[in-house]
Amino acid sequence: MPTAGPSQNSRHVRRVKISAIGCYVPPKTLTNADLEKIVDTKEEWIVARTGIRTRHIADDEVATSDMSVEAAKRVLEQRGLEGSDIDTVIVCTVTPDMMFPSTACLVQDRLGAKGAWGFDLIAACSGTLYGLTTGAQMIASGAQERVLVIGADTMSRIVDYQDRATCVLFGDGAGAILLEPSEDPQLGLLDYINEIDGSGGDWLCMPAGGSRRPASPETVEKRMHYVQQDGRQVFKYAVRKMADVCVQLIERNGFTPEDVDYLLLHQANGRIISAVASKLGMPADKAVNVIGEFGNTTGATLPLAAQKVLDNGQLKKGDLVVMCAVGAGLTAGASLWRWAY
Repeated sequence: MPTAGPSQNSRHVRRVKISAIGCYVPPKTLTNADLEKIVDTKEEWIVARTGIRTRHIADDEVATSDMSVEAAKRVLEQRGLEGSDIDTVIVCTVTPDMMFPSTACLVQDRLGAKGAWGFDLIAACSGTLYGLTTGAQMIASGAQERVLVIGADTMSRIVDYQDRATCVLFGDGAGAILLEPSEDPQLGLLDYINEIDGSGGDWLCMPAGGSRRPASPETVEKRMHYVQQDGRQVFKYAVRKMADVCVQLIERNGFTPEDVDYLLLHQANGRIISAVASKLGMPADKAVNVIGEFGNTTGATLPLAAQKVLDNGQLKKGDLVVMCAVGAGLTAGASLWRWAY
Protein backbone atom coordinates (compact mmCIF):
# COMPACT_ATOMS: atom_id res chain seq x y z
CA MET A 1 0.00 0.00 0.00
CA PRO A 2 1.20 3.58 -0.66
CA THR A 3 2.57 5.55 2.28
CA ALA A 4 -0.25 7.72 3.55
CA GLY A 5 -0.91 10.28 6.21
CA PRO A 6 -3.68 9.27 8.61
CA SER A 7 -6.39 11.73 9.47
CA GLN A 8 -5.36 14.63 11.69
CA ASN A 9 -8.18 13.76 14.07
CA SER A 10 -6.68 10.32 14.75
CA ARG A 11 -3.42 11.67 16.13
CA HIS A 12 -2.41 14.18 18.78
CA VAL A 13 -0.16 16.10 16.44
CA ARG A 14 0.14 19.66 15.25
CA ARG A 15 -1.27 20.85 11.95
CA VAL A 16 1.46 22.08 9.61
CA LYS A 17 1.16 24.95 7.16
CA ILE A 18 3.11 26.48 4.30
CA SER A 19 3.92 29.99 5.52
CA ALA A 20 6.02 31.35 2.64
CA ILE A 21 7.25 30.47 -0.85
CA GLY A 22 10.17 32.01 -2.72
CA CYS A 23 11.49 31.14 -6.16
CA TYR A 24 14.54 31.92 -8.25
CA VAL A 25 15.34 31.28 -11.90
CA PRO A 26 18.51 32.34 -13.71
CA PRO A 27 18.10 35.38 -15.99
CA LYS A 28 19.49 33.69 -19.10
CA THR A 29 16.91 31.92 -21.26
CA LEU A 30 17.01 29.22 -23.92
CA THR A 31 14.16 29.57 -26.39
CA ASN A 32 12.80 27.06 -28.84
CA ALA A 33 14.34 29.15 -31.61
CA ASP A 34 17.72 28.75 -29.88
CA LEU A 35 17.24 24.99 -29.75
CA GLU A 36 16.48 24.89 -33.47
CA LYS A 37 20.10 25.96 -33.99
CA ILE A 38 21.45 23.22 -31.72
CA VAL A 39 19.46 20.11 -32.62
CA ASP A 40 17.11 18.95 -35.37
CA THR A 41 13.83 20.26 -33.97
CA LYS A 42 11.17 22.88 -34.65
CA GLU A 43 9.41 25.30 -32.34
CA GLU A 44 5.99 24.17 -33.55
CA TRP A 45 6.82 20.56 -32.67
CA ILE A 46 8.12 21.48 -29.20
CA VAL A 47 5.08 23.59 -28.35
CA ALA A 48 2.61 21.02 -29.67
CA ARG A 49 4.24 18.10 -27.83
CA THR A 50 5.25 19.79 -24.57
CA GLY A 51 3.76 23.29 -24.28
CA ILE A 52 7.25 24.68 -23.59
CA ARG A 53 8.36 27.92 -25.26
CA THR A 54 11.41 28.85 -23.21
CA ARG A 55 13.45 27.74 -20.21
CA HIS A 56 15.95 29.42 -17.88
CA ILE A 57 19.57 28.27 -17.94
CA ALA A 58 22.20 28.88 -15.25
CA ASP A 59 25.52 30.47 -16.12
CA ASP A 60 28.55 28.20 -15.93
CA GLU A 61 29.58 29.45 -12.49
CA VAL A 62 26.13 28.99 -10.95
CA ALA A 63 25.33 25.74 -9.14
CA THR A 64 22.27 24.30 -7.43
CA SER A 65 23.28 25.68 -4.04
CA ASP A 66 23.49 29.21 -5.47
CA MET A 67 19.93 29.10 -6.78
CA SER A 68 18.75 27.46 -3.55
CA VAL A 69 20.20 30.26 -1.44
CA GLU A 70 18.54 32.92 -3.59
CA ALA A 71 15.15 31.24 -3.27
CA ALA A 72 15.62 30.74 0.48
CA LYS A 73 16.55 34.39 1.03
CA ARG A 74 13.23 35.41 -0.51
CA VAL A 75 11.37 33.17 1.92
CA LEU A 76 13.23 34.56 4.91
CA GLU A 77 12.55 38.10 3.77
CA GLN A 78 8.84 37.40 3.42
CA ARG A 79 8.63 36.09 6.98
CA GLY A 80 11.05 38.60 8.49
CA LEU A 81 13.30 35.79 9.67
CA GLU A 82 17.04 35.19 9.92
CA GLY A 83 18.81 32.03 8.86
CA SER A 84 19.30 31.19 12.52
CA ASP A 85 15.51 30.85 12.88
CA ILE A 86 15.49 27.75 10.65
CA ASP A 87 15.64 24.34 12.35
CA THR A 88 16.02 22.07 9.32
CA VAL A 89 17.07 22.47 5.70
CA ILE A 90 15.95 19.83 3.19
CA VAL A 91 17.27 20.26 -0.35
CA CYS A 92 15.40 18.15 -2.88
CA THR A 93 17.58 17.73 -5.95
CA VAL A 94 19.10 15.34 -8.47
CA THR A 95 21.81 17.84 -9.38
CA PRO A 96 23.70 18.50 -6.13
CA ASP A 97 26.79 20.67 -6.27
CA MET A 98 28.76 17.51 -5.52
CA MET A 99 28.10 14.06 -4.06
CA PHE A 100 29.28 15.23 -0.64
CA PRO A 101 29.03 17.34 1.36
CA SER A 102 25.31 17.62 0.79
CA THR A 103 23.92 20.71 -0.87
CA ALA A 104 21.86 21.22 2.29
CA CYS A 105 25.12 21.76 4.20
CA LEU A 106 26.28 24.37 1.69
CA VAL A 107 22.94 26.18 1.84
CA GLN A 108 22.79 26.05 5.65
CA ASP A 109 26.22 27.65 5.91
CA ARG A 110 25.48 30.48 3.48
CA LEU A 111 22.14 31.25 5.12
CA GLY A 112 23.75 31.42 8.56
CA ALA A 113 21.33 28.78 9.84
CA LYS A 114 23.42 28.07 12.93
CA GLY A 115 22.40 24.94 14.79
CA ALA A 116 20.16 23.69 11.99
CA TRP A 117 20.43 20.20 10.62
CA GLY A 118 19.42 18.91 7.23
CA PHE A 119 20.05 16.66 4.28
CA ASP A 120 19.55 16.21 0.55
CA LEU A 121 16.54 14.22 -0.63
CA ILE A 122 16.64 12.42 -3.99
CA ALA A 123 13.24 11.67 -5.50
CA ALA A 124 13.67 13.41 -8.86
CA CYS A 125 10.54 15.30 -9.90
CA SER A 126 8.68 14.15 -6.77
CA GLY A 127 11.46 15.45 -4.54
CA THR A 128 9.81 18.62 -3.28
CA LEU A 129 6.55 16.81 -2.61
CA TYR A 130 8.43 14.18 -0.57
CA GLY A 131 10.40 16.92 1.18
CA LEU A 132 7.17 18.61 2.24
CA THR A 133 5.83 15.34 3.63
CA THR A 134 9.06 14.73 5.54
CA GLY A 135 9.32 18.25 6.91
CA ALA A 136 5.68 18.29 7.91
CA GLN A 137 6.09 15.16 10.02
CA MET A 138 9.00 16.75 11.88
CA ILE A 139 6.86 19.74 12.81
CA ALA A 140 3.71 17.71 13.48
CA SER A 141 5.61 15.61 16.00
CA GLY A 142 6.80 18.70 17.85
CA ALA A 143 10.46 18.00 17.09
CA GLN A 144 10.92 21.06 14.87
CA GLU A 145 9.36 24.50 14.46
CA ARG A 146 10.55 25.71 11.07
CA VAL A 147 11.61 23.47 8.19
CA LEU A 148 12.88 24.94 4.94
CA VAL A 149 12.16 22.66 1.98
CA ILE A 150 14.03 23.62 -1.19
CA GLY A 151 13.43 22.07 -4.59
CA ALA A 152 16.27 23.04 -6.91
CA ASP A 153 17.90 21.62 -10.00
CA THR A 154 20.46 22.68 -12.56
CA MET A 155 19.15 20.29 -15.17
CA SER A 156 21.16 21.91 -17.97
CA ARG A 157 24.24 20.17 -16.52
CA ILE A 158 22.83 16.68 -17.06
CA VAL A 159 20.84 17.20 -20.27
CA ASP A 160 22.28 15.91 -23.53
CA TYR A 161 21.94 18.70 -26.07
CA GLN A 162 22.46 16.15 -28.82
CA ASP A 163 19.27 14.32 -27.79
CA ARG A 164 16.35 16.27 -29.21
CA ALA A 165 13.81 14.14 -27.31
CA THR A 166 15.03 15.30 -23.88
CA CYS A 167 16.98 18.54 -24.29
CA VAL A 168 13.84 20.51 -25.16
CA LEU A 169 12.18 19.59 -21.86
CA PHE A 170 14.35 20.86 -19.04
CA GLY A 171 15.30 24.16 -17.43
CA ASP A 172 17.03 25.38 -14.28
CA GLY A 173 15.47 26.91 -11.18
CA ALA A 174 14.84 26.75 -7.45
CA GLY A 175 11.88 27.11 -5.12
CA ALA A 176 11.94 27.34 -1.33
CA ILE A 177 8.94 26.54 0.88
CA LEU A 178 8.81 27.27 4.59
CA LEU A 179 6.82 24.94 6.84
CA GLU A 180 5.63 26.04 10.29
CA PRO A 181 2.99 24.99 12.81
CA SER A 182 -0.48 26.21 11.92
CA GLU A 183 -2.29 28.31 14.52
CA ASP A 184 -5.60 27.26 12.95
CA PRO A 185 -6.21 23.49 13.09
CA GLN A 186 -8.39 23.76 9.98
CA LEU A 187 -5.58 25.14 7.82
CA GLY A 188 -2.49 23.37 6.53
CA LEU A 189 -1.61 19.85 5.44
CA LEU A 190 -4.69 17.61 5.57
CA ASP A 191 -3.38 14.36 4.13
CA TYR A 192 -0.85 12.83 1.76
CA ILE A 193 -0.03 9.75 -0.31
CA ASN A 194 3.47 8.78 -1.42
CA GLU A 195 4.47 5.73 -3.44
CA ILE A 196 7.47 4.33 -5.32
CA ASP A 197 7.64 1.72 -8.07
CA GLY A 198 11.17 0.69 -9.00
CA SER A 199 9.98 -1.59 -11.78
CA GLY A 200 9.92 1.46 -14.06
CA GLY A 201 13.30 2.77 -13.03
CA ASP A 202 14.86 2.26 -16.44
CA TRP A 203 12.29 4.52 -18.10
CA LEU A 204 13.89 7.67 -16.69
CA CYS A 205 17.40 7.63 -15.35
CA MET A 206 21.00 8.82 -15.55
CA PRO A 207 22.81 5.48 -16.04
CA ALA A 208 26.35 6.38 -14.95
CA GLY A 209 28.06 8.29 -12.19
CA GLY A 210 27.16 6.07 -9.24
CA SER A 211 28.64 2.91 -7.79
CA ARG A 212 27.11 0.72 -10.50
CA ARG A 213 28.85 2.53 -13.34
CA PRO A 214 31.43 4.97 -12.00
CA ALA A 215 32.74 7.59 -14.36
CA SER A 216 35.15 6.20 -16.96
CA PRO A 217 36.23 7.04 -20.49
CA GLU A 218 33.66 4.50 -21.71
CA THR A 219 30.72 5.99 -19.80
CA VAL A 220 31.63 9.47 -20.98
CA GLU A 221 32.00 8.33 -24.58
CA LYS A 222 28.60 6.63 -24.45
CA ARG A 223 27.02 9.79 -22.96
CA MET A 224 25.77 7.87 -19.94
CA HIS A 225 26.03 10.86 -17.59
CA TYR A 226 23.00 12.52 -19.15
CA VAL A 227 19.27 12.05 -18.61
CA GLN A 228 17.81 9.16 -20.59
CA GLN A 229 14.07 8.75 -20.94
CA ASP A 230 11.48 6.51 -22.52
CA GLY A 231 9.06 9.34 -23.13
CA ARG A 232 6.08 7.23 -24.13
CA GLN A 233 6.22 5.05 -21.01
CA VAL A 234 6.77 8.00 -18.68
CA PHE A 235 3.90 9.94 -20.23
CA LYS A 236 1.43 7.09 -19.79
CA TYR A 237 2.53 6.38 -16.22
CA ALA A 238 2.45 10.05 -15.22
CA VAL A 239 -1.09 10.64 -16.47
CA ARG A 240 -2.49 7.44 -14.95
CA LYS A 241 -0.68 7.63 -11.62
CA MET A 242 -1.22 11.32 -10.94
CA ALA A 243 -4.94 11.02 -11.69
CA ASP A 244 -5.21 7.91 -9.51
CA VAL A 245 -3.48 9.32 -6.42
CA CYS A 246 -5.35 12.62 -6.69
CA VAL A 247 -8.72 10.87 -6.80
CA GLN A 248 -7.80 8.59 -3.90
CA LEU A 249 -6.59 11.50 -1.77
CA ILE A 250 -9.55 13.75 -2.53
CA GLU A 251 -12.23 11.13 -2.00
CA ARG A 252 -10.90 9.65 1.23
CA ASN A 253 -11.01 13.12 2.78
CA GLY A 254 -14.65 13.55 1.90
CA PHE A 255 -14.18 15.91 -1.04
CA THR A 256 -14.85 15.77 -4.78
CA PRO A 257 -12.67 17.19 -7.56
CA GLU A 258 -15.18 20.05 -7.80
CA ASP A 259 -14.19 21.09 -4.27
CA VAL A 260 -10.54 21.58 -5.24
CA ASP A 261 -9.62 25.20 -5.93
CA TYR A 262 -6.19 24.58 -7.46
CA LEU A 263 -4.33 21.58 -8.78
CA LEU A 264 -0.57 22.06 -8.55
CA LEU A 265 0.91 19.32 -10.71
CA HIS A 266 4.55 18.66 -11.46
CA GLN A 267 5.30 20.65 -14.59
CA ALA A 268 6.73 17.99 -16.90
CA ASN A 269 4.62 18.41 -20.01
CA GLY A 270 1.65 20.57 -20.88
CA ARG A 271 -0.23 17.62 -22.31
CA ILE A 272 0.20 15.68 -19.06
CA ILE A 273 -1.23 18.57 -17.05
CA SER A 274 -4.25 18.83 -19.37
CA ALA A 275 -4.80 15.07 -19.41
CA VAL A 276 -4.75 14.75 -15.61
CA ALA A 277 -7.18 17.64 -15.18
CA SER A 278 -9.45 16.07 -17.78
CA LYS A 279 -9.38 12.69 -16.02
CA LEU A 280 -10.39 14.42 -12.80
CA GLY A 281 -13.18 16.30 -14.56
CA MET A 282 -11.65 19.62 -13.54
CA PRO A 283 -11.61 22.78 -15.69
CA ALA A 284 -8.24 23.60 -17.24
CA ASP A 285 -7.91 26.88 -15.31
CA LYS A 286 -7.77 24.98 -12.01
CA ALA A 287 -4.66 23.07 -13.15
CA VAL A 288 -1.86 25.61 -12.83
CA ASN A 289 0.43 25.63 -15.87
CA VAL A 290 3.79 27.46 -15.94
CA ILE A 291 5.67 25.02 -18.13
CA GLY A 292 5.62 27.34 -21.13
CA GLU A 293 7.93 29.79 -19.38
CA PHE A 294 10.15 27.48 -17.33
CA GLY A 295 10.10 23.99 -18.82
CA ASN A 296 10.61 21.06 -16.48
CA THR A 297 12.75 22.34 -13.60
CA THR A 298 12.39 19.02 -11.72
CA GLY A 299 12.53 19.96 -8.02
CA ALA A 300 11.42 23.56 -8.58
CA THR A 301 8.21 22.99 -10.54
CA LEU A 302 5.73 22.86 -7.64
CA PRO A 303 7.01 26.06 -5.96
CA LEU A 304 7.05 27.86 -9.32
CA ALA A 305 3.46 26.80 -10.01
CA ALA A 306 2.33 27.92 -6.56
CA GLN A 307 4.18 31.21 -6.93
CA LYS A 308 2.26 32.01 -10.10
CA VAL A 309 -1.19 31.81 -8.52
CA LEU A 310 0.04 33.60 -5.41
CA ASP A 311 1.49 36.47 -7.42
CA ASN A 312 -1.70 36.72 -9.46
CA GLY A 313 -3.78 36.98 -6.30
CA GLN A 314 -5.69 33.83 -7.22
CA LEU A 315 -4.59 31.49 -4.43
CA LYS A 316 -6.13 32.62 -1.16
CA LYS A 317 -6.35 31.58 2.45
CA GLY A 318 -8.79 28.71 2.88
CA ASP A 319 -8.48 27.40 -0.67
CA LEU A 320 -8.31 23.64 -1.09
CA VAL A 321 -5.13 22.71 -2.97
CA VAL A 322 -3.82 19.41 -4.28
CA MET A 323 -0.11 19.04 -5.04
CA CYS A 324 0.88 16.04 -7.12
CA ALA A 325 4.02 14.73 -8.81
CA VAL A 326 5.54 11.78 -10.62
CA GLY A 327 9.25 11.37 -11.15
CA ALA A 328 12.13 9.03 -11.89
CA GLY A 329 12.31 6.03 -9.63
CA LEU A 330 9.49 5.76 -10.33
CA THR A 331 8.20 8.06 -7.61
CA ALA A 332 4.71 9.42 -7.17
CA GLY A 333 2.56 11.16 -4.63
CA ALA A 334 0.05 13.84 -3.75
CA SER A 335 -0.72 16.06 -0.79
CA LEU A 336 -3.89 17.89 0.20
CA TRP A 337 -3.68 21.37 1.73
CA ARG A 338 -6.11 23.91 3.11
CA TRP A 339 -4.11 27.02 2.19
CA ALA A 340 -3.03 29.06 5.19
CA TYR A 341 -2.01 32.48 3.84
